[in-house]
Amino acid sequence: MREWQAELVLDARAQLGECPLWSVAEQCLYWIDIAGRRLHRYDPATSLDRVWWVPCEPGCIALAEQGGLVAALRDGFYRFYPQEGLLDKLADAPYDNASMRFNDGRCDSAGRFWAGAMYEPRTAELAAMFCLERGATRLGWGPQQGLGVKVSNGLAFAADGRSLFQSDTPNHVIYRFAFDTASGQVGARSVFARLPAKGEEAVYGGRPDGAALDAEGCYWSAQYEGGRVLRFSPQGEITGIVRVPVARPTMLAFGGADLRTLYITSAREGASDDELARQPQAGGLFAVRLDVAGRPEPLYRD
Repeated sequence: MREWQAELVLDARAQLGECPLWSVAEQCLYWIDIAGRRLHRYDPATSLDRVWWVPCEPGCIALAEQGGLVAALRDGFYRFYPQEGLLDKLADAPYDNASMRFNDGRCDSAGRFWAGAMYEPRTAELAAMFCLERGATRLGWGPQQGLGVKVSNGLAFAADGRSLFQSDTPNHVIYRFAFDTASGQVGARSVFARLPAKGEEAVYGGRPDGAALDAEGCYWSAQYEGGRVLRFSPQGEITGIVRVPVARPTMLAFGGADLRTLYITSAREGASDDELARQPQAGGLFAVRLDVAGRPEPLYRD
């Protein structure tokens, strides 16, 4: 089994760093702080991190074909224009935002923006996956079809367009769906991997959070509270581990000119004062060079 060690590249101290997104055109990394209500743009060439505040929690972002970003905030979908720092609302959130908000998401190869939700009480599988397609919002899948989750995470689309992945972090499970890119419809759901919960093994290894697929079709999953990122083969076997020097890695993205740098966000939220004293880099942005590349992120199409 391969092992790598991630190192701090930006001491951001984010409350809940998430959704790193590499822009090939700009050679920079966009990312968000959900609880801090901030959008970030990190330039590895200069180590500068530009920050924009937003009115409510951003759950996920994607690059747009016509420039700028699309963002799923608690109260709806927006276009975001970094040069001007402007938000333009596209659609209201399709749920009760008193108990739910958007979480992890990304675009598919057809240019649809998929944003999963999280049910904040975390007591039932009531969260769904929603899709922004050509400016219109629709339900992708959810509890109505018996496919709900407590917290939607780890969304990733296979290169052949025939399957996708989604994790449910509180339930320690990663699912694989059949997927039809042409229609944007999902098929049967199966368990791709299940991670042990606390008490089920001698050393707790965390639970599956954000993820990305590499060019070989392997699924890389941040293990929240586990201080590591796991690489799964297409068959669901663990073949590699990236050690992260903080307990709460949240999501990852392949970046750099050759897409062989793995960027990893992390969180301070939920950590005790004692844990933060032992892990002062919590909430930072980490990176590690790999011998395998990722794939460019698809763009949202208006």
